[in-house]
Amino acid sequence: MKAIKLLLGTLVIGMSFASCIVDNSIDEPYYVSLEEVVTANDLWYIDYNNTTGTGDVPFLSKAFTISFINGKVYANNNLVGIGTVGNGYGIQIGFYDTFDGRLKIDHNLDGFYNFDVIQLSVNNIKLRDNYNNVTYNLLGYQKSTFDYDQVFYDNIEYFLQEYSAWEKTYTSTAGDVNAFDYENFLQFTPENLTTFYSSKDNVGTPIANIYWDYVGDYAVANVQGYNNLKILTLDYDPSGNEKFELTVINDGKISLYHIASGTTYEFTGRGYIQYLKPSSSLSKSATSDTGRARTKVFRETEIRRNLK
Repeated sequence: MKAIKLLLGTLVIGMSFASCIVDNSIDEPYYVSLEEVVTANDLWYIDYNNTTGTGDVPFLSKAFTISFINGKVYANNNLVGIGTVGNGYGIQIGFYDTFDGRLKIDHNLDGFYNFDVIQLSVNNIKLRDNYNNVTYNLLGYQKSTFDYDQVFYDNIEYFLQEYSAWEKTYTSTAGDVNAFDYENFLQFTPENLTTFYSSKDNVGTPIANIYWDYVGDYAVANVQGYNNLKILTLDYDPSGNEKFELTVINDGKISLYHIASGTTYEFTGRGYIQYLKPSSSLSKSATSDTGRARTKVFRETEIRRNLK
């Protein structure tokens, strides 16, 4: 389909209005307003891997979805709670208008931004910020058809970062004894998107008192033929790698199947971190953080060789 660009059209009566022209080689062009374009879908998923340019718009780089509703902008900045927070739209992060043919957003923290909107289809638009030299690719969905669960697997590294610690809460009786049996806490941080910490402290230790025995690199790989499974590799240099099949049980619990030993562990998130959420509205168990931003993630793909 040819790209559709939002232009400034003119009504027969002489009034100006924002419009969208489809160049489809017919005698009468089809006009659609910018407001209709940005509100055509309940949720716009920010396809960050297809971002182009050298600049950055902080609130778009932090968000997984963005929505435009009656002049207000909503975003899902966290994976934990996605689909339920704000009735699925997330938290309100600012205001917008489309009056002069450009999308203008007034963000609560980042201030004013102007965007050209390029419509590739009803479900695909690009937001181009010429001043900051960056273009974001957005994919549109209705809430009723949006696969919230798949978003966890597509962005698993960010999900792992949304708790201050992951505490081991289950170990299967099946499986061989191995060194990982003694690791009771894991932590994944935004540093290079590849840093993890582990601790042998007793289960139940308060987060603030955990002594992190080890810091190393980790990697997440896709699994050929599986959309709901990842391979997590923890690099315990110099003793070697620990490799797991990673599945998401819910937005507060993960399962790690230790491939070498056949042991299954479950880890529960502790210390939920909400991104760009006003501290006055946080629950007692949550903290607020405005520093995380998404980066492009490219994973290797592995073949599942150890069927349980």
